[in-house]
Amino acid sequence: MNDEKRTIALYMHAGSGNHGCEAIADSLIRLLHGEDLCLITNSAAEDAAYLPKEVQASVRIEEERHIGDHFAAHAAYYAYRKITGDRESFLRYRFAPLLRGKKPDLAVSIGGDNYCYPSMVEDLELANAMLCRKGIRTALFGCSIEPDLLTGEAKDPAARRRLLEDMNRYSVIVARESITYRALLDAGIPEKKVFLRPDPAFTLPADRSAVPEAFRSAPEGVVGLNISPMAEDYADDKNAPVRCAAALIRHILEKTDMSVALIPHVVWKRSDDRGPLGELYAQFRDNPRVILVEDHCAELQKGIIGACRFFVGARTHATIAAYSSLVPTLVIGYSVKAKGIAEDLFGGAEHYVLPVQTMRDPQQLIDGFDWLCAHEEQIRKGLSAKIPETQKAAADAGRILREAADRQ
Repeated sequence: MNDEKRTIALYMHAGSGNHGCEAIADSLIRLLHGEDLCLITNSAAEDAAYLPKEVQASVRIEEERHIGDHFAAHAAYYAYRKITGDRESFLRYRFAPLLRGKKPDLAVSIGGDNYCYPSMVEDLELANAMLCRKGIRTALFGCSIEPDLLTGEAKDPAARRRLLEDMNRYSVIVARESITYRALLDAGIPEKKVFLRPDPAFTLPADRSAVPEAFRSAPEGVVGLNISPMAEDYADDKNAPVRCAAALIRHILEKTDMSVALIPHVVWKRSDDRGPLGELYAQFRDNPRVILVEDHCAELQKGIIGACRFFVGARTHATIAAYSSLVPTLVIGYSVKAKGIAEDLFGGAEHYVLPVQTMRDPQQLIDGFDWLCAHEEQIRKGLSAKIPETQKAAADAGRILREAADRQ
């Protein structure tokens, strides 16, 4: 293996206002410590505000070019694309910071969730094709992909064909859960380029210095609760997540001496957890056992989540923070990632994942929480055995990416 520093660019990072994106960037930069790293970000300001100083010191942070902010450039590129049919031109503009200067040994797409969202797939495919055309090796890291998009059951055969071509362009693909890993292999992606490793956020450090004082005075501990606009978007009944969460809070307050902490994990204007959490807090603001947690960086939010006795959450990386802190967790899931991560940890998703698409009756969430309470010690014991090996496997992703960067 090459002893010289490898030049590795991390791209498709949406910014640290999403603390899941931040957790991936933070933990992966730590795993690749010592390499020549560049983080291409959608928001350098967010990364400067949230990423720990020691992490920022070990990576160059460069912001993508935002064509929508520059009317003249947008008009010129739109006209060029219209005339030439060059669909990659917008991506060359966007990722110009990655293309300047020395060519990286490896460009790593780190938006693990991105292929779950149809609106993002075209840019992912075009960016990968553009980088490969420039002679840059690419890796897809920590991904989750709905199996139906990869298999013959896909509703759009042309889209499936484009996705498979895209997957085959990557030099390395690291899937973060077994459902995606098996789907990639079943779709014919060569086994030698596909690896199964847990999300790097399982290795994220936890900082407990921001745990609210109210946690210490809760006689039976605290239930952490995270609800997101994303969960509302995917629910068939858009009001169900907040309605069911409110019923759960009332149940906890009436039947136990536990407190409830409302914990945000994404604070983007376009998708801010403080919206639905604020709605919930407004219903219970006069009860001192209901705590609205402030926004913090990913490591501090993980410390707060790790101080909970139980956790119920919609954001994937909020639940990973709970799992990796050995906290019994019920996931309000909306895609393959929730089910796949739970299956790898527990051998199945039943009782651990409640699909938001099926949420209608508040009793569903209450029953799920009560099952969690009844099996608390069993779950905690299982996590105590599983998490160390999960963290060890997640850390091995650093080796995989280093070896990919070494290939000629």
